[in-house]
Parts: sequence; C-alpha cells; structure tokens
Amino acid sequence: MAAMKFGFGQPLTRKEDEPLLRGAGTYIADVAPQGALHAVVLRSTHAHAKFAIGDLATVRKMKGVRLVLTGTETAALGPLPTPGVLEGVDINVPHYPILALDVVRHVGDAIAFVVADTLAQAKDAAEAIPVDYQPLPHVIGAIAALKSGAPQVWPDRPNLSFETTAGDDDATKKAFAQAARTVSTTIINQRLVTNYMDTRGVVAEYDGERYTLTLGSQGSHLIRDIICGAVLKLPLDKMRVITPDVGGGFGTKLFPYREYALAAVAAEKLRKPVKWVADRTEHFLGDSHGRDNISTATLAIDDKGKFLALEIDIVADMGAYLSCYAPYIPWLGVGMATGPYDIPAAHIRLRGVYTNTVPVDAYRGAGRPEASYLIERAVDTVARELGMTQDAIRRKNLIKPKALPYTTPTGKVYDSGDFAGTMARAQELIDWAGFNKRAAASKRAGKLRGIGIGTYVEACGANGPETAHVTLDRDGGVTVLIGSQSTGQGHQTSYAQLVAERLDLPPERVRVLQGDTDKIPTGAGTGGSSSIPVGGVSVDRASKTLAEQLKELAADALEASSGDMEIANGAVKVVGTDKSISFADLAAHPKATPEKLSASKDFSTDLPTFPNGTHIAEIEIDADTGATEILKYVVVDDFGATLNPLLLAGQVHGGLVQGIGQALMEDTVYDVSSGQLLSASFMDYAMPRANGSPSFVFETRNTPCKNNPLGVKGAGEAGAIGSCPAVIHAVIDALDRAYGIRHIDMPATPSKIWSLIEKARKASAA
Repeated sequence: MAAMKFGFGQPLTRKEDEPLLRGAGTYIADVAPQGALHAVVLRSTHAHAKFAIGDLATVRKMKGVRLVLTGTETAALGPLPTPGVLEGVDINVPHYPILALDVVRHVGDAIAFVVADTLAQAKDAAEAIPVDYQPLPHVIGAIAALKSGAPQVWPDRPNLSFETTAGDDDATKKAFAQAARTVSTTIINQRLVTNYMDTRGVVAEYDGERYTLTLGSQGSHLIRDIICGAVLKLPLDKMRVITPDVGGGFGTKLFPYREYALAAVAAEKLRKPVKWVADRTEHFLGDSHGRDNISTATLAIDDKGKFLALEIDIVADMGAYLSCYAPYIPWLGVGMATGPYDIPAAHIRLRGVYTNTVPVDAYRGAGRPEASYLIERAVDTVARELGMTQDAIRRKNLIKPKALPYTTPTGKVYDSGDFAGTMARAQELIDWAGFNKRAAASKRAGKLRGIGIGTYVEACGANGPETAHVTLDRDGGVTVLIGSQSTGQGHQTSYAQLVAERLDLPPERVRVLQGDTDKIPTGAGTGGSSSIPVGGVSVDRASKTLAEQLKELAADALEASSGDMEIANGAVKVVGTDKSISFADLAAHPKATPEKLSASKDFSTDLPTFPNGTHIAEIEIDADTGATEILKYVVVDDFGATLNPLLLAGQVHGGLVQGIGQALMEDTVYDVSSGQLLSASFMDYAMPRANGSPSFVFETRNTPCKNNPLGVKGAGEAGAIGSCPAVIHAVIDALDRAYGIRHIDMPATPSKIWSLIEKARKASAA
C-alpha cells in the first residue's frame, strides 16, 4: 500500500464542518414534522413542597390545548433508573418519577406536561394550571444536609445516600504515625451547569405500533433501552431513537430524561408528532448538573518532602434524586485519588448526600477532574508549607518511568507515561526560569503576576463494547455504522482516517452513520473519552477485515493470488503490475456477495487508558479590581498516539476553556433560605468567551499506550482536568507573593480576589 495521505496521524481538516458552517446542519430544534404539536413542562417553583393540582377542565379547554399530563396519568410508568450504582455498596435508590405526584424536591422538578398546537398556547396553558403548594423544610448544600436535625429530602431515609471507602486504612494510619508532618487541604469543587450550544429536545412520533424519538443525545441506544424498556415497559423493538446533529454534550446528554417518555406518551395519545425543546433557563432547572464536591486531603510527609500516605474525605452532593450514573461519578474520582504521585498508602472515604437541588451527574471528566484538582491543591499546599517550589515537590514525588507499570493504592495500574518529562517540557515552553524577571516587571506596572502547575493523570477509554460495521458500497465508497455519537468531536473525519489507513480512501468517500437504533444494532454511545480508544479500534479491525476480503475477491477477479494483492487509491492491484480493479467494479463483481463486501468487529476492554500531562498557566491580577488575565498557557500531554493533530488540539482547547471557566467564573448558586436557583440564566451565570481566552501552546509528548491496540489514550476530557489546578495555583502564587494569601476556592472571581486582597491589606495595616 502506498504512503497514507489520509490515514492515522494526518492533520485532516474536519469534513463535517462545511455543511455546518453553511447552516445546513440538522439539530433537534430544526426537526419539524408536518403537523407537529408543541409541548412545555410545568416545573416546581419550590425547593420542597407538597402540592396538589386543581381542576384542569378550564385549562384543557383553552385554545389549542390538546393534552395535559400530570403525575396521576403517568404514575404507571417506570421511574428513571440509576444503573450507575456501586458494586457492594448499599444504596436504596429513591423513586424518580416521570412527573412528581404529590411532592416536589427541587426547584424545577417536573409536575405537568402540556401539549398544544403552538408553543405560545402550551406556555399559556401551563401558566394557567392551578397548583396549591404547601412548602416543606428544605436543605441546600451537602455539608448542611449531613448536620443533625437537617431537613430530610426523603422522609423514609437519611440525607446520607451512601458511604463507601477505598484503599488500606491500616497501612495509611501506620504511615501517618511515622510521618515527620502532615498537611491538610480542604477545597470546594463547585457545582456547574453544562452549557452546550443546543439545548436538549425531543420529537416523538407514534405510528400505532412503534415510537420514534428524535433527540439530541450522546448515544441513542442507552436512551432507547431505558425509556422504552424501563420506563414504558415495552420490548425494545417497539422504539426507534434517532440522533441528528448535536451541539455539545459533555456527559449531560448521555442520560435519559423525563421529557423523552412524556413526549412518547403524548404522541401515542394524540397520534400526532409532539415536539419539546428546552429553553435556556429550563436547561438550568431540568438538566443534570456537574461536580459539587467538598473534600479534604491530608498528606503525610517525611523530613525530606517525600509523600508517605494520603487520607481523603469526599462529600458529594447528589441533588434530590439519583441521576443515571450519579453515585458512580465521584467513585471514578476515588480511583484516581493519588494522581501521578508515588504515594505508598491511601485511604479514601466517600459520602453521597441528598439535597433539595437539581440532580448531579457526569460532566466532562466525570469524577477525574474533581480528583485531580484535590490532589493537586493538596500537593501545592504542601510545597508552600515546606517552602518548596511547585516543580520541586512534584519532581520529588512523581512516579518514575522505571516504576511503570505502577499499581496505585486504589488498584489502578498505570501502564505507561513520563510524568516528570511532560512537566519539564512544559516548563521549557513557558520559560519557567524567566518568570521572576517577568513578575518583577508586572510589579513595577502595579500588577500581581503568578505561575501555576497542574500535573494530572486520568483513567478513560474503557466504555463499551462498541461494534463497527464497515461496508463497501456500489459506488466504491465505504459506509461505517457505529453506535458512538459525535457531539462535535469530529467522528466523521477521525473514523474516515481509520478506514483510510486500511482501504486508502479519501475522507469524502467514507460515510459515517451514527445515532439510529434501527440501522445500528448496538451502541455504547460516547462518553469517557472512549470514541477512538474503543470505537476506533472497532473501526480499524472491521476495516482491516474488509480489506482482506476485498483482496480475496480481487484475486479471483484478476486471476492472481490474494497474497499478491495490495490496496491503493480506492482500488486493489497486483503488486508490481498495472493490473487492478476499482472498488466500484469490485462491488459489482458477480461474486461480490453482501457478506464479502462488509465486515463487523467489536471491541471491549476492562483496561482503562491513562492520559496524562502538565498544564502551566501564567496570570496577572489587577489588585485594584481583582480581575485576572491569563497571559500564557502551556500544556504538554501524553495521549499515547495521535490520530489527527488538528482534532486533538480542538479537543484540548475546548477542555481548557471549560476548565478556565470553572476556575475563574462559573458557579451555580442556590439561595439557602428559599432554595431558589439564583444563577438560572446567562444573565447570572458567567461563561468563558473567546476574547478572554489565551492563545494556548500545546504539544504532545506521547508514550504508546500498552492497554490499547491503537496505542491511543483518549483525549476528550483531559483539557478540563489539568486546567483548574493550573489556573488556581497561578492565582494563589500571585496572591501569596504579594500578600501571603494561600487559599482561594473556585471560582476565583474578581470580587472574591479583591475581597481577599482588601482583607490582607487591612490586616497588614493593623
């Protein structure tokens, strides 16, 4: 085969961008079947209350109104399930109804579903529904919920949803007893709202026998299996789920939601298409939130600054219900608690807690950003307490390459990496040695300059199984069917490159179909940075198998040995001759049966991959306003192998900006006294923008992954994992140098920074 123009490692531009840039994409809000009706959800205005819906006769007679569903009409439906429970941990999962029947447990809890001819009519009818609320005591915040006498979210169980531990308690206690000193750090990893470009929505249709749901998701099969099988209690062949273009998911669009079942029920009752699309505030109130942990990490250290043991206590806010994978998310973080450090012993305690808030579930990184932020903040605190630099404490304690494979105290086995190597390269790129000179220049200009390191390792790339079906079409192109789901990552391009590696076809000749449960038998969806580590392996293996089948078919057509065949430029030729047959002609060959023109391969693994790297941020603070500006940002990652450097950089850049948003501005704020969500719109919830983001310097320093057939490690979440600690460490570095301030919780907003500076100034003056 000739050298690849389009294969593995090539910087192809995204083939899917051209129609999207022309406005030719089809997102869920663009789907408009003829005669479609419009739906809205009536949501609770109380954090916790008993309620009763009054007489609906008048509402049902309002102009255009076709249907009003309440908890009474949907009581026979199954609840939203929680498949993400923890093995061996006793969790009494509360009933998560499709519509609340008589008690609401958070602002935004769904109590009615209204369908009308127009959206305006549906909204008018929803507002006219008489609801009698009898407020109940509520609790906001996991720590408050654990206090004695706190209001109970559920009357039949405590607010402590579950508790579990990991690691070796005895070994950890022995190490602490021998330590020269211990250093504790308590941090808040604040609650976030997943703000993708297009909000969730669904169009439901029913033909008398089957439902068809069109919706924006991260995997059609999971939605079908839960909504059809668990909620509607029907055989899975009674539902088809289609996912069109999706403008971002970040974990939150992976899950089933109430509206999908409600729209299906309404479509069946009305025998007309029913469309529901969330507005932005409804997204804040109805879609799962992310993060929301309060954690303490204590490191035991010897007299030379070497880590001996780690003790962690994590309190994770679950919200009012247990969302799909909610308990499993902080548990993923528990597994990565020691980060890239050589820590001989560790013990971690994890508690999940109910509060009267929107349920919390996976958000980009799903537990690993929380774990990385905690251990990195703990390490940085140790450095400052010991008078060591950020890089020195890490060099002393990072796992050495010669120690790999390395088994952590939580049982993870790191297969490959050079953690100190990525840090050293990042320091070179940012000119670490010249920082003091730059800091002095900032000081002369009246600004505070700081620099911060974030080293990380995460576990991903093991979702599955995933099956790829690769077929040679009559026109000589190739179609790939796969159950993963692009939400903007560029699967059309990346999977085409894997096909090109085996079949030497340009990307425009490869069609990738996702998001249709009728056309694609199975699918694990997209999550956990597994599309290329799992789905990509399936595509590669199916393409390789198809290539061998085509060689055998061509050998018969060309009257040669299959061992003498090679594939080049969309054809099969006899090596060393000008005899060849094009893919199109091969597809039309009399012996080209469907079996010979297609191949299916699946891939599944229990071995995660371990992407890792170093982020370094350099910032400047205006002490008079507290405003932070990121001046320089460098990241060096080890992703094992790079399929497409352009797509990879895009994934890293997107994750970096999300992490910067969490570090400096994003915050989900509830009013403790009323339980109201105060940050329920973009007027109240700050988001990072392009004009506030730096120009990133990004490099890879890859060490091939031994746990993956393609050598890749997964990259979709990495940017969001290393960025929070790097930025916060830079902020603290600036504040510590000028005022001795050594702690600030995310988000490090201008007002928070200014307040700390003012407090330090007054203390100094006193």
